[in-house]
Amino acid sequence: MTRKLKYAVIGTGAIGGYYGGRLASNGNDVHFLYHSEYAHVKAHGLQVDSVCGSFHLMAMNVYDSTSAMPQCDVVLVSLKSTQNHLLPQMLAPILHDGSIIILIQNGLGLEQELQRSLPHHIIAGGMAFICSSRVAPGHIVHADYGALTIAFQDRDMPQPLAEQIATDMNNAGIPCRVEGDLNLYRWRKLVWNIPFNGLTVALKTSTDKLMQDPASLQLVTDLMQEVAQGARACGAGIGQDFIDKMLSDTQKMKPYAPSMRLDYDNRRPMEIRAIYSNPVATARLAGVEMHKVEMLEQMLKFIEAHEY
Repeated sequence: MTRKLKYAVIGTGAIGGYYGGRLASNGNDVHFLYHSEYAHVKAHGLQVDSVCGSFHLMAMNVYDSTSAMPQCDVVLVSLKSTQNHLLPQMLAPILHDGSIIILIQNGLGLEQELQRSLPHHIIAGGMAFICSSRVAPGHIVHADYGALTIAFQDRDMPQPLAEQIATDMNNAGIPCRVEGDLNLYRWRKLVWNIPFNGLTVALKTSTDKLMQDPASLQLVTDLMQEVAQGARACGAGIGQDFIDKMLSDTQKMKPYAPSMRLDYDNRRPMEIRAIYSNPVATARLAGVEMHKVEMLEQMLKFIEAHEY
């Protein structure tokens, strides 16, 4: 009989709260780390208003420090990548020898960076295609989509355990699949993240307006094609068919402000290094200059330096 996995959620915001909440609502053993919302959630629980079915969790396993948490089999990290320098010390109390860390974050090179600090643990990427927002303490609104792709390096994939994680996710109402080409799926996520995160900030707009205007739609398409070119140089085969699917999915998406736009609106550090600087540098090493992506990177750096 398959043993029950113990999950930790580090970064219980719009993404971690949704996925962890779904797992917990389906009877999985989930332990949530909170900071500013700890007292509220401990007293009032977590409310998730979802297009896939709303739910309210009470009597949750909530903590304000990882030192109080148990060791867990699967650690879902959904902190912003700007905080990843805190992870080695933060995760140490909750890891055992067989723990898997899944970074449900945006950007490129995140797993490799953390691996240098935690060389004896398997670190996977979690690519979420979801529209989810935290609207108040302990209150998440899930407006659209929700699929999660968990990708390992081929040599690292622990097949039975990975399959159990996917089963737990799917049983909880999270469309989830496990893949063995982390590089491909990180670049695939960038095809969407690079244009929509940056342009919603630089143009102070939302995804639906970018899709409705012919000029901005052309810019979105040009950026996607440039990212795909960089991806192919780095060994990730992304063609026009995938770009067309991303455009089609976004066309059908409800109006949405991506995470970087929310960070900008709240004057929080933007994930420029992970989403822009790392891919630009990686593609350059492979012989491809992503000029439009680099221009957007420079605009975002200016905005962060002068509008905050």
